[in-house]
Amino acid sequence: MAEFVIKMADEHGHVREQTENGISPNEVRERFSQQGYMVYWVKPRGLLVGGQVRLPRRRKIRMDTFIVFNQQFVTLIRAGLPILTSLDLLIRRQRNQYFSSLLQNVRDRVKSGELLSDAFAAQGAFQRIYTTTLLAGEKSGNLEEVLNRYIAFQRLALTFRKKLIASLIYPALLATMVVVMLAFLLTYVIPQFATLYAAIGRSDAIPPLTQVMLAIGIGAQHYAIHAAAILLLVFALVWRWSNSQAGGLALERLRARIPLLGDISSKYQVAMFARMLATLLAGGLPLVPSLETAGSSLQSRLMASALARAANRVREGASLSKSLEETGAVPDLAVEMIEVGESTGALPAMLTSVAEFYEEDVQTALTATMSLIEPAILIVMGVIVAFVLLSLYLPIFTLGAGGVR
Repeated sequence: MAEFVIKMADEHGHVREQTENGISPNEVRERFSQQGYMVYWVKPRGLLVGGQVRLPRRRKIRMDTFIVFNQQFVTLIRAGLPILTSLDLLIRRQRNQYFSSLLQNVRDRVKSGELLSDAFAAQGAFQRIYTTTLLAGEKSGNLEEVLNRYIAFQRLALTFRKKLIASLIYPALLATMVVVMLAFLLTYVIPQFATLYAAIGRSDAIPPLTQVMLAIGIGAQHYAIHAAAILLLVFALVWRWSNSQAGGLALERLRARIPLLGDISSKYQVAMFARMLATLLAGGLPLVPSLETAGSSLQSRLMASALARAANRVREGASLSKSLEETGAVPDLAVEMIEVGESTGALPAMLTSVAEFYEEDVQTALTATMSLIEPAILIVMGVIVAFVLLSLYLPIFTLGAGGVR
């Protein structure tokens, strides 16, 4: 998903700008036009928008904080409190100032007559799946049950995400140790040996391998700051390019070709999509809006684009399983399970089974992959250290052998 800045006016004539996630400018424009807003323009978010410098917004709401808020919100609604009173109570208890300011804006909009879903959507800081869930609850008159399903979904997603992060911590630490160790050897240890051998004055006794290693170390010591600055610049340019539509798609295609990790990433997106779609359908939302919302809520641009095409095919009358199969973005097993769910009239339950299957598959595959990566990193670390030490101590062995003769 890319970020866009949209300028629009509501039915009361109030003009505002806000940041929205979307697949393309046309998709964002169409979404807000359907909500009754008059859209002036939609531009990709950057440092310069509308002639003014706009710094990137970094403030985010922690998912666990948001889950707690919704759980408390549901509890207050279940107790019979009005929505405005519930929001007032939760705003006073909210310690996150940014989140509190958003809730105050939501409260003011609801007080002025807006729907709760529209008030949250207007903030530009909440996922579309959440605002769509609220809309489904408002239309069905069962906001409490719909929010409970959303909370259950987010808890499962958060638990799954934490498991993935925990699986990646140790390999990340090992990789960091390798980089730090290599930087220490190049910028400190090798130049010390270069000083030692220069003091000995026996340049003819230094093997070519050691001379190359000493030259690399001296160069790294002298140009370390320049190299770091260049790397930071390249990283910044790649990061900015990756946030664009074309750059994000190109990097995703590249990531999908990585052995093992590409397959794991694809299955993770399928699991997230299936669980989102199951939650929306169980909340009473129609299939096409549920499919569009689930697609726009995913981080993968490739999957989001594929689901947008599938939503168009479903709108034309095709079945969900056939539409997903045509995209080629969903594994055959998932398509077959969805087809069974459609034929039996139990699509939300089957989608939940698809999500559970691929979440377990991702966890198993990630554990197996990490069990291969961790020893590989240790082996690479050992080989690097052995090679550097051998090349540095080789002249000492040579001088020692010459002294014996």
